[in-house]
Amino acid sequence: MNQQDIILSLPEHLRPFVKTQKYSDYTAIDQAVWRFVMKHLSNQLSETAHPVYLDGLARTGISLNQIPSIEEMNECLAKLGWRAVVVDGFIPPAIFMEFQALKILVIALEMRSVNHIFYTPAPDIVHESAGHAPFIVDIDYAEFLQSFGEVGMKAIATRADLEQYEAIRKLSILKECPGSTDEAIAKAETDLKSLTNDSNPPSEAALLTRLHWWTVEYGLVGKVEDYRIFGAGLLSSLSESAQCLDDSAVKKIPLTVDAVSQSYDITQEQPQLYVTQSCKHLSQVLEEFAESMCFRKGGAASLRTAINAGSMCTASYDSGMQVSGVFTEVLCDAVDNAIYLRTEGPTQLAYIEREIIGHGVNYHSQGFGSPIGHIKDLNRCLSQYSIDELKGHDIAMGQRVRLDYLSGITVEGLLEKIHRHDHRNLILTFTDCTVTTLHGRILFDPAWGVYDLAVGSNINSVYGGVADRETLQLYKPTSVTDTIQTAEDDVLLGHYAFVNELRKLAKPVEDQAILKQLEIALASYPQEWLLRVEMLAVAARPLRNQLKRELTSLGQSNSSLQHLTALALDSK
Repeated sequence: MNQQDIILSLPEHLRPFVKTQKYSDYTAIDQAVWRFVMKHLSNQLSETAHPVYLDGLARTGISLNQIPSIEEMNECLAKLGWRAVVVDGFIPPAIFMEFQALKILVIALEMRSVNHIFYTPAPDIVHESAGHAPFIVDIDYAEFLQSFGEVGMKAIATRADLEQYEAIRKLSILKECPGSTDEAIAKAETDLKSLTNDSNPPSEAALLTRLHWWTVEYGLVGKVEDYRIFGAGLLSSLSESAQCLDDSAVKKIPLTVDAVSQSYDITQEQPQLYVTQSCKHLSQVLEEFAESMCFRKGGAASLRTAINAGSMCTASYDSGMQVSGVFTEVLCDAVDNAIYLRTEGPTQLAYIEREIIGHGVNYHSQGFGSPIGHIKDLNRCLSQYSIDELKGHDIAMGQRVRLDYLSGITVEGLLEKIHRHDHRNLILTFTDCTVTTLHGRILFDPAWGVYDLAVGSNINSVYGGVADRETLQLYKPTSVTDTIQTAEDDVLLGHYAFVNELRKLAKPVEDQAILKQLEIALASYPQEWLLRVEMLAVAARPLRNQLKRELTSLGQSNSSLQHLTALALDSK
């Protein structure tokens, strides 16, 4: 499948987040950065990464010599039952998780700049491809990653989580953009810190993000005293993949579900890392956490979690009926069974993740409320009765109907319509309707209009987001490349491109005309250390010796280049 075929195969609401990789857009400098990073990462990780790493690179279509083509990656991933798409920078966490649940790797289009060669503050193709893809070849890890997506897309996020995501996105863009001022970056860092210092308990989504960080991004595997690297954040960073091995500076802790209690700072090196026993163990820890989540538990406590989140969530009835909206109230009986729920603002009614026709956010624009539970004298859930059976209980369309719930809630009005699906009663629509509690509280008044009653005896699941993501799209795609504007030096790009073509000859250059052109490039750009590294691959003596001297000098005069030039010289 080519890129367009894969995009068309996606659920419609995911397509706007996907871009098309135009391979020719990568410059010769981009390719040089990729080569430098991948060469030294592969050398550095050959003994310290999980044994599957190097084999995984090759089997997922990732070369050390050039930026991967998404088409070639997909040819390889298809054999593993996975696919890949490219995106433009950050995408919302819930969307990222949904792609993962569909066994789709999300690959950032951008290539990190030379200035951020050790670590990029924004998503880039090194991290997303060479970091995440190699371990897909491990069946246990691939199953863990897919399960994480399935769990992650159900997590309840708060408004603060969404604000923090936007703050992280803004900060990363500012740090990557050459035109950003120190003041703007400092303000963005302060804004992010104020959000991360929120005293409120972390949400499900925040706790799950921590587990993702300590496993998928910064995980180690093996034993505390004998471990290997598998986290994508470590695998894609020249600095952290080496520094994390210092046991005196970075504490190693056996992975348990308790890892969700440990926060992290994306701007700092991590003082501790977690070691999983195996990839199978990852899934066990994830499952243990999932058991604590609202989508598994349901009930009144889960509805209260959704209310406290203040974000769009979904409550699923045992009938298959689903209510998606911002929940504001849940009434309970003496033993904390949910007996009535209420949303505020646009609300969607759905059945098994498909919006019920006529019951979208335009119709339920002001909110929604409905009882939960069993009705007196009915020994089954109201949803399970046939139309004829309902008539036997004086529940018929065109007649006034009174429903007395065991909870004490009463619904009384003219029954206009019964919406049925799969032989189930899902929505009862009333006019001239009154809904009251046992203590006389009016939950719905006839003057308020038509009353739609959702049918179900209990709430068995509550999760973040909406039931039907196709008809109610919560998230809109954003762009990094539209925000980051980089000024390219066409002459410099030309020099890199020229050297890149020479590399393809796979032999030292001795032609005097070519050597003269290389000398002009060196004289014109005395600070271009990476150009000199690229030339080392094609240079014969005496140019080779000159390049080594110049790299040594650059490292000695510029502390920020010292490690980079040392890496380049040590490998030659």
